[in-house]
Amino acid sequence: MKNYDVIIVGAGAAGLSAALYSTRRKLSTLVLSRDLGGQTATTMDIENYPGVDFSTGPDLMSRFAKQAQKFGAEIRLEGVTKIDKAENGFVLLGELGEEYHAKALILAFGKSHRHLDVPGETEFMNKGVVYCATCDAPLFEGKTVAVVGGGNSAMDAVILLSKIASKIYLIHRRNEFRAEEILIDRVKADSKIELVLNSTVQEIKGDQFVNAVRVITPTGPKELPVEGVFVEVGQQIFTDFVKDLVQLNDAGEIMVDNFNQTSCSGLFAAGDVTIVPFKQTVISAGEGAKAALAAYNYLQGRHPGDRFADQGYIK
Repeated sequence: MKNYDVIIVGAGAAGLSAALYSTRRKLSTLVLSRDLGGQTATTMDIENYPGVDFSTGPDLMSRFAKQAQKFGAEIRLEGVTKIDKAENGFVLLGELGEEYHAKALILAFGKSHRHLDVPGETEFMNKGVVYCATCDAPLFEGKTVAVVGGGNSAMDAVILLSKIASKIYLIHRRNEFRAEEILIDRVKADSKIELVLNSTVQEIKGDQFVNAVRVITPTGPKELPVEGVFVEVGQQIFTDFVKDLVQLNDAGEIMVDNFNQTSCSGLFAAGDVTIVPFKQTVISAGEGAKAALAAYNYLQGRHPGDRFADQGYIK
């Protein structure tokens, strides 16, 4: 069994920021995650991260990782299947069968992509049905594709695909979008993009690969010839494997206090997996830093809030 002061589950903005702050406090730190970068790494254009005029999501998260590694963080691309509370910390079981021990634990694994749950989606996954435009858009150069969704992630996908694909159908179940206005304006101004509003996907069709998507529109069923379907309908949280360790709200988010403490002593959480509102990269990064500093105080035998205890911040 490998032993660490702190183990961080998740390698998105929150997890990597926590790793940076943890290692700078000279804590042996391991980051466990199935992927590097989390949701931020699926965003092509980032223009709202303070101090960074423009970056792609993968590039920004790569810089997060390299900076954490510079100070000693170990990053392993391995998911976690089980977490047990031990007498002097926590024992984690990795997907590859390795066991890890941590004196303090930070959960920062964010959210996972939500599915459409329609016929053909599972059958054609990675055969035309994809969930990461940043990862797979280059495979659809010169092709006709559909994007399903109406939030920022859908707009990001459409804007990226407009530089690569020949035509994009944007399918949304409502008449209005939930995305930022600046993104909506860009999409509406692009002649390559056809809006299919007040419509839902009924079925994804194909032979060996996707060749059409059947949509229910206000005027009836319609079949759109496409070679790719990008599903961008939001994310969901998978916290069942920690529900016996921490308190969750009705949405499955982990309850934390002002210092990212959970209901379990020594266990902290940060980022999109928590109750913190406004799921943004900059917010997740800050929450990760808070969680690491609180974990450091905990390991020193102090209250995670330490010097704030007399200032009314402790709840």
